[in-house]
Amino acid sequence: MSLKKLFDREKVSYVNAKGLRLAGLLYSFEKTGTVVIVCHGFTGSKEGGGRALAMAEELEHRGYATLLFSFSGCGESEGDFADISLSGQINDIKSSIDFCLTLGFERIILTGRSFGGTAALCHGGTDRRVTGVCTWAAPSEPLSLFSSLRGKSLEKKGDLVPLSGEQGTVFVRESFFQDLSQHHVSAQAALISPRPLLVVHGSNDSVVPAGNAQAIYDAAGEPKRIKIIIGADHQFTGRHREVWDAFFHWLDEYFPQI
Repeated sequence: MSLKKLFDREKVSYVNAKGLRLAGLLYSFEKTGTVVIVCHGFTGSKEGGGRALAMAEELEHRGYATLLFSFSGCGESEGDFADISLSGQINDIKSSIDFCLTLGFERIILTGRSFGGTAALCHGGTDRRVTGVCTWAAPSEPLSLFSSLRGKSLEKKGDLVPLSGEQGTVFVRESFFQDLSQHHVSAQAALISPRPLLVVHGSNDSVVPAGNAQAIYDAAGEPKRIKIIIGADHQFTGRHREVWDAFFHWLDEYFPQI
């Protein structure tokens, strides 16, 4: 584990179950109380195009610590993106929780966008160390989603399969789809209760339709909240403030900082 102080945030790194080093940024004045672990989207990284950094700064002002990290194979973390799997991302979340608890944090909140939200749900359902989960634009049926994105006009490269989406074309291994078939997101969502769940989605999401949010919400037990942002797309373009406000209100309701 290594730490480098940067103003009121720290560059951090820790290893996952495969021995790969994960890169992160920790925003915290003191390593006690609640920490929000942010899980980025499919081809993203811990910075979230700058918006994750801004949200972490605001969370810190509100009294919440935040860990931003890049999944293995993404951003500055070690690994090959082609090796991505939902199981691997779930394990990276576990390693992130282990890291935060080692530092002394007492409450773990998971929030994830898109595929990161699916991973947060799947891990949060079975890890009782997690005290709350929030998803943004998370797919409830990731196998169906990614099967629809397989590049039909592009040839495979060995065992690498092309996926074509909003961010262009990337290549994953055939085993990515096999791994997805082992995970049942709605069943994991049902296991979050009695811990709080917040589901946020845009009504105009053409990548992951809003019906995915309703499926997650319907499967979950209480306490649960759903926020559909009318007119918002998958990236919440120009609407991220509304996402933050819904998230902050939920945090203040269930995890108030003294």
